[in-house]
Amino acid sequence: QVQLDESGGGLVQAGDSLRLSCTASGRTFTLTHMAWLRQASGKERESVAAISLSDSATLYAESVRGRFTISRDSAKNTIYLQMDGLKPEDTAVYYCAALDATIPTKPGLYNCWGQGTQVTVSS
Repeated sequence: QVQLDESGGGLVQAGDSLRLSCTASGRTFTLTHMAWLRQASGKERESVAAISLSDSATLYAESVRGRFTISRDSAKNTIYLQMDGLKPEDTAVYYCAALDATIPTKPGLYNCWGQGTQVTVSS
């Protein structure tokens, strides 16, 4: 079983930066991908960025490309989301997610989740 612990959320002004962290513990050797998703109030959860744990290949949502950077520190079992140029529309609860290859899961979905961290961007 894998546990994901997020940190780094907060209240900032438009144009500011934040860095989110997510540390995986437990059977981390079964993980193949990790990602950040977000859910704004009244909206569906959406993918923000993802990273492969084998080759560090990354994917970004169009809305954050060029402003957000996902990275990993394999020695610490941690991924990061560096968020620059934050906008009020980035306000959401940000979730760390991971794919455990030993758990049958539909393609494109994740099966491990953190508790979420609130990011609020004021205008």
